Amino acid sequence: MRFSFAESMTDPTYYGPLAQACEEAGWDGFIVPDSIAYPEESDSTYPYTPDGTREFLDGAPFIEPFTLIPHMAAVTERLRFNTFVVKLPIRHPVLVAKQAMSVAVLSNNRFGFGIGTSPWPEDYTICDERWERRGARTDEMIEIIRGLATGDYFAYDGEFYDLQSIKMTPAPTEPIPILIGGHGDRALRRAAELGDGWMHAGGDPVDLARYLETIGEGRKRAGRDHLPFEVHVISLDAYSVEGVEKLEAQGVTDAIVGFRNSYEPGPDTESLDKKVEAIQWFGQEVIAKTR
Repeated sequence: MRFSFAESMTDPTYYGPLAQACEEAGWDGFIVPDSIAYPEESDSTYPYTPDGTREFLDGAPFIEPFTLIPHMAAVTERLRFNTFVVKLPIRHPVLVAKQAMSVAVLSNNRFGFGIGTSPWPEDYTICDERWERRGARTDEMIEIIRGLATGDYFAYDGEFYDLQSIKMTPAPTEPIPILIGGHGDRALRRAAELGDGWMHAGGDPVDLARYLETIGEGRKRAGRDHLPFEVHVISLDAYSVEGVEKLEAQGVTDAIVGFRNSYEPGPDTESLDKKVEAIQWFGQEVIAKTR
């Protein structure tokens, strides 16, 4: 089992020290979220809170992930950084490919590209992208990013994107893992058919078992069940040795662990020292005892 630390919407000056603390305490990864802007007026709801509220995002500090990850990679040597998740279809695939490749190169392949589709129409409007057919466009974008990341000449002729043969340099020396986020049927199918892994956003453990079964069946149908596949999961089981063993038995490869409720409205008032203490405690009481 690998362990990734989840921290977001905190003081931007904390990220470097937190990444260093994670590496020193034996953690494997660091989760980096994505958010572009918060609309002043909206009737949209958030799919991962019980009441659909999204007010916790109002005024929350988000550093753009393709900027933040190189910052943390520069002060660490081993830690891997996973986006959780980049809202892919509000962007252009060629630009995203360049950003992802650059991050992978600068971090020496310590980059996992978690992607998803934003649930909010406003994200598409402010970025001048279409809300309609966002899932189908995401599928094409994955193919384009994966093709360009090889560093070879690549062309694409699809329903949404028509790309002349181009090459991007430098390219990472290893493939960029593309991790699919989302709990919907289409997201689970995308993970099975196109992804190198899946990212879970929490919820009922009974649902987790169903999600994993759906993905497993989809991978078999697609003839991809022989390929390596990462499963990143948020679960209370990850906070104990016994729980970690339970998750491993389910096929979970990566546990996402945090120590505060990011959905609470208002600024994060927890000190850097308190955050580091929690990171160190988990390293001693869980990570060290599962290795």
